[in-house]
Amino acid sequence: MKICIFGAGAIGGLMGVQLARAGADVSFIARGAHLAAMREHGARLIMDGETVSAPVRCTSDPRELGVQDLVIITLKAHSLPGVVDSMQPLLGKHTAIVTGVNGIPYWYFYQHGGKFAGTRLANVDPDGSQWTKLGPERAIGCVLYPAAEIVEPGVTKHVYGKKFPIGEPSGERTPRIQQFHEIMQAAGFEAPIRDNIRDEIWLKLWGNLCFNPISALTHATLDVLTSDPGTRAVSRTMMLEAKRIADQFGVHFRVDVEKRIDGAGAVGAHKTSTLVGPGKPPAHGNRSASYRRSGNGTSRQRADADHRRRACARQTTRAHGLAGRLSRIAFVIPTLREQVKKGSDSVRSFFVSH
Repeated sequence: MKICIFGAGAIGGLMGVQLARAGADVSFIARGAHLAAMREHGARLIMDGETVSAPVRCTSDPRELGVQDLVIITLKAHSLPGVVDSMQPLLGKHTAIVTGVNGIPYWYFYQHGGKFAGTRLANVDPDGSQWTKLGPERAIGCVLYPAAEIVEPGVTKHVYGKKFPIGEPSGERTPRIQQFHEIMQAAGFEAPIRDNIRDEIWLKLWGNLCFNPISALTHATLDVLTSDPGTRAVSRTMMLEAKRIADQFGVHFRVDVEKRIDGAGAVGAHKTSTLVGPGKPPAHGNRSASYRRSGNGTSRQRADADHRRRACARQTTRAHGLAGRLSRIAFVIPTLREQVKKGSDSVRSFFVSH
């Protein structure tokens, strides 16, 4: 199976190395120092205390690779519209596209059923190019639960998790979804096939839409965000507002709000992907805690944070009682941020006083 990882950052690197080791013909689209390092030394992965490598073809030009059986997109969501044209040489009549991107994908209402079926999302696909040039019929949904980081150019470190739920927009168990499931399993991942992948997309988004912007504002890790009474309350409010919207589209959440927050807290002192650090990111990629933060971060960090905040704003402005909730948010978030800057003792005292 020929597989192209379009966006060989941390998650893309994790998936690509393991898929190559499982026997797939893997290629990476990357750039900069990360690309140069992988060309010279191969793609390297630190996982379970062991450093492994895989002979993957690495390039910044998709035209060098030709038609693929599978293209796995692991870009940040706001980057996708700008690369649709460059992806065209990878796409043949039977190429499937796995959208490993946080948030609502361009194909969301394809084969959705009901009154929203076929609806196109202008805020996700502003010029319609993803729908018309990538095609909703090619799409396979994939939710990214693992975390990884790029510790140096060309080297990815697996942090936790191996679960990548997948599914067809129609919910069918097609030959291609079965084939993808099997190669992912061979690569050492869990890839359960969901009959409604949209529910899984929302379950992941449920955390992203609150934890990521709150972490960007507070610089706090998941264990702090979920255990502090103030930010836990803010997260709960944002999630309940989002649930009211999701309910309108028939989404079923298999866990309640408290369990979802507790699940994020169980990850521990983990920085969300919005907290990236100094310098230009080395690859087109979806990063999970890929870099240490410094100062106000990079322009790409700010773009990612802005993208998430705009998405959250569109949802929360539809909810009742917005002003009172935002007043609480405006107090809690800056206060906790100052405590995080002062260190763990101040954070503990903040828990007691709030």
